[in-house]
Amino acid sequence: MAVRLAHLSDIHFGGENVPAVAAATEMLNSDGFDLVVVTGDLTRYAEVAEFEAAAGWLHQVQAPKLVTPGNHDAPYLAPAERIFAPFRRYERAIGPAPAQTHLGGGFAVRGLNTARGAQARINWSKGQISKRQVQAAVDWFGDAHAECVRIVACHHPLTEMIGGPMTARVWGGEAAARDFADAGVDLVLSGHIHAPFVWPYPFADGRTYAVGAGTLSTRERGVPASFNVVEIEGAAIRIAALGWTGSHFEPYRTWSLDRR
Repeated sequence: MAVRLAHLSDIHFGGENVPAVAAATEMLNSDGFDLVVVTGDLTRYAEVAEFEAAAGWLHQVQAPKLVTPGNHDAPYLAPAERIFAPFRRYERAIGPAPAQTHLGGGFAVRGLNTARGAQARINWSKGQISKRQVQAAVDWFGDAHAECVRIVACHHPLTEMIGGPMTARVWGGEAAARDFADAGVDLVLSGHIHAPFVWPYPFADGRTYAVGAGTLSTRERGVPASFNVVEIEGAAIRIAALGWTGSHFEPYRTWSLDRR
C-alpha cells in the first residue's frame, strides 16, 4: 500500500509567506494526502491572534492532520505564562501539546513535544527530549503492526544537520535518535532550522532517517520557502522538498531511500 504524507513546519503565522501558504493549502486539498504533519512553530510569538490564524488555516486543510508544537508556540512576550503554562494557548487553539498519534492506513506516527517554555540554559529556543518521552513512543510503536511504517514527528532535529543554518542542540537528542533507530523507526520528521534535509542516523541498521522541512514563513535562511512531500511504497521512500518560486511550488531537492 502506498502512503502519501505532507510535512510542513515553521509557518510562523503573524509572519507567514501569505502566497506560499495559500498555494500550499490548495495543494494539500487537491493532491490526496493520507496525513498532513506539521512539526511546530505555527506562530511567530504565540500571540492569541496568531493562534487564531493558525487554527483557521488548519480548519481549511481537509486531510487528516497531526500537529506538534515548537519553541515559538510558547509565549515570547508573556514571561510568567511562558514559564508556568507555556503551551496553554497552543492547547486551547490547536490541540494536545505533549504527544499526538496517528495509526492506520499502513503507517504509525507519534508526535512529541521537544520544545520547552523555560530551561536551565540561556537559549530557551533549543530542544529537549526526555527518556520518558522516548520510552512512551517506543512502547506505542510496539503495539503497531510489524510491517507498519513508523514515523516520529517533533520540532527540533534530534541530531544536528551538518552545515545547517542554525543548531537545535537537543538535550537527550542523540540518545533518543539511537533508541528510535533500535526500535525500527523509519523516519524522524522535524523543522526548526528552516531548511530541508535528509540523512540516516548512524545507529542500528542505518535505515532510520532524519527528515527536516523548510519554512513557509518570510524567515528564510538561504533556501526558498518550502514543504516536503513523502511517498512510501513498500521499502521505497521518496521525499521531495517543494520550493516556492514566487508563483508556484516546484521540486527544490529530492531523495530516494530504502527503509528495509
